[in-house]
Formats: sequence, C-alpha cells, structure tokens
Amino acid sequence: MLDNIQRIGLVLGLAWAGLAGAADPAPPGAEAATTQHVHALPDFSALVRRQGPAVVNVRVYRSKPEEPTEGHEPPRKQPLQPQRESGLGSGFVVAPNGVILTNRHVVAGAEKITVRFADKRELPATIVGVDPLTDVAVLKVEAENLATVSLGDSSQLQVGQWVLAIGAPLGLERTATQGIISALGRALPNDSYVPFIQTDVPINPGNSGGPLFDLAGRVVGINSQIVSNSGGYMGLSFAIPINTAVAVAKQILAQGHATHGWLGVSTQELTLELAQAYGLEAPRGALITEVRPEGPAERAGLQLGDIILALDDVAVTDSADLPPIIGASQPGTVHLLTVLRDGKVERLQAKVGELGQGVDAGKRSTPLLAVERLGLKVSDLDAATRQVLALHGGVLVEEAAPGPAATAGIQAGDILLKLGRAQVDNAAKLLELAAQLPSDRPVPLLVKRQDNTSFVTLTLPKAEPVAGTAK
Repeated sequence: MLDNIQRIGLVLGLAWAGLAGAADPAPPGAEAATTQHVHALPDFSALVRRQGPAVVNVRVYRSKPEEPTEGHEPPRKQPLQPQRESGLGSGFVVAPNGVILTNRHVVAGAEKITVRFADKRELPATIVGVDPLTDVAVLKVEAENLATVSLGDSSQLQVGQWVLAIGAPLGLERTATQGIISALGRALPNDSYVPFIQTDVPINPGNSGGPLFDLAGRVVGINSQIVSNSGGYMGLSFAIPINTAVAVAKQILAQGHATHGWLGVSTQELTLELAQAYGLEAPRGALITEVRPEGPAERAGLQLGDIILALDDVAVTDSADLPPIIGASQPGTVHLLTVLRDGKVERLQAKVGELGQGVDAGKRSTPLLAVERLGLKVSDLDAATRQVLALHGGVLVEEAAPGPAATAGIQAGDILLKLGRAQVDNAAKLLELAAQLPSDRPVPLLVKRQDNTSFVTLTLPKAEPVAGTAK
C-alpha cells in the first residue's frame, strides 16, 4: 500500500513538474477561450465538458449521538445508531488511479466517505492524510483510468481574470459558477498560513473542496471558504492556491502528513503613524510583536520591535506576506532576513524550525486528562497551535465518549474555550469547572471547530437519588 501511495505521489509530482516554464501545451480550446474573453464574455461550456468528469461529489457519514433517555424509567438498551449522511462537499481527481483532493473540513470526523462521479458511480474513499493548517485533504478510491483535471500555476494569476468553479452547492451536483479573481494573497483570521485567492464566484456549502479553473481549463485553486453574515454566498469567496495544495498533497502522499516551517514570531501590519515612528516613509514590512523563547527567530537574533523588510531579498509588503512563505518552507531551510532595527538596516540568517516541534516537541505540557463528568478526554494546546489560532487558552478534545458533551455535539478535534462564565485556560481548569456544574440545568459552552466559534448548551443529567435516602 505504501509503495502504491508513493507512486501516486510521484505521478502528482511529475504532473506538477511538467508545468514549469509552461512546457505543457494548453488543453484543446484554451487558446480560443483566452482570445475570446478580450472581445466578449467567455463561453465556459467546452471547459465544463472537458473537466467536469474529473469533479466529484464527496459524501461524509457520521453516527448521530444517542439522545438521553427522558423521565425516570430505566434506560432501555438501544440499537446502534446508523451512520447518517452529515456532510457534503466536492473534490477533484488528480491521478487516474483514484487520488482526489478536497478540503480537510469536508471530511473531518468522517466514519465513512463515498465519492460520487459524474457517471453516477459511487465508490468508497479512504483518507490518505489531512493537513489542518492549510485545510487540504487527500482521498483515495480504488479505481483505474479515471478522468483527471489539469493542474495550473497559481503564482501566475492576476486580479481581474475570469475563473470558474464546479461543485455541488447545497447538494446540487455538477453546478458551474463563474466570476473573476478579486484579490490575491488574502490572509484570513486563523488562516494566515494560506495566501488565499479571493473571488466573486458564487460559492455555497457543498462547493467546499471543489476546483477553481482558469480560462485554460486548469485548476488554480481549491474552493474553501466564504465570508458571510447569512451563511450563504455574499460576494466573497476564497480558494486555496493550487501551488500550496499540491505542495501539501505531495508531502501527504510521501509520508502521510505535511510539515510546515515555523519562525517563532508574531507580527503586525504597520500603520502610517507606526511607520513614521520607526523612520519609514511609508508603511511596509512586518513589525515583530513577540519572539518565542528558544525559537528559531530568537536563535537568529531577531528582537521585539524589529521590522522585517525583506525575505531572501524579496520585499515583505505587510505582515500577511510572511506566514505563507515561512509555512511553505521545509524545516531546516535558511532564509536571509533584511531587518530594520533602531533606524539601521541589518541582515540576519534564520533557520526555519518545524511548526509544533518547538522546545516542548513530542511532549504534552500536561498528561491527557479525563473529565469523566462530561465524558471527555482533553489536553492542553501546545504553544504552536495557540500561536497559529491566536488563542490564549482553551483545551483540545481528544476523545468524546457517550455523555453530556457528546449529546451537546462535542467531537474530537473541538477546542473548548469557555464553560459558563469562566474561561477554560487549560485541562485542569476544565476539570475544576466541570466538578462545579449544576445538574439538570443548561450551561453555555463556547466551542471552536475549524473556522467557526459558537456556543452550545451542555446539560448534566439529574443525579439519581441514592436508595434508602429521603427524597
């Protein structure tokens, strides 16, 4: 199985390498489509016919937690709950023997995954690996000679060019929507390691994980997120650049997971006033607001208040430019930093570390802790995770057994931030708070799951009276 997966990775690597220097000829009809848009609105029909068969519908099944038994009757033995379809997304085939790319959040917590093709075939899929930091997932189905997409080069994109999405918004399979690239290199809250492509392509739930095509019919991104006050499309859609996704996918196929570089700093964008205060004529660069103890930045000599102006002689326009470059660097890579300090420009060399492998690499800051009253096993968040998610506390749910928390919808991978009115600073604090919870009364619990933070209600069952005591 491992040799097969590595061969798949080689196929994907060769497909990507073939793009260098635009050596591959454009797909049939690409030249006409490119020329056409100069004179009129583009006709995407040939693109959809050509690339549509490689786009798939990803169906995810999870078991629904059992509802607590009401009243005072003894609990009845219940049959196992059937798996129910609880997630729907899109994906696309990148290798003819069944390698599929999609979003990590589409398949998170899946107990069963099926992939539906344009010809109505449905095949079970397994997860080869996922990368939470970039929200990329690699799936595998057992098949041969599948239609595959053509991969593009997202570094060549320009604001204003036409793009097309194919997916299953709200479950409506093989839906094509079009628009233009609105911006490049967007940093979103809690997702600063991905330089998102912003478009105005209509995207809705179910499009996640599907491809974003350029006019030449090449995939340039994976549709991933929308920004909305209503839960539906409001003109702001975001895609993971295909260069980022392919780099992650190649690592997953080779070793089962992806690694990311880590510098060990927090930065902020400079305002005009801050730039003037530091002696700059205009706001540019990344202002360092925190240097992690014993991290790569501290070892390189970076200090609080330094402004990183360039990385390997490429200008850093603002703080959002830095994380994607560092995150895409392999641990051990040495970068040359141009830094402004006390009005003087200095050049420092920094060796990138591995995200999540800092001074406490491989260790939990506290042991895995069982909060039996809630039916949970939790752990403290490591420093790297808190940094990436911009959190000062919270605990990670490692296991959710049947109990009050599972009934409230809590799953492994959730981060618990607040219980009642109290902040959940660490696992020990959660254990303390859980011991004080009243029975038979709902309590709000603040939960972070992927990109969403919301309250759920947690209710502990009413304590049964002890036999022989007064009621």
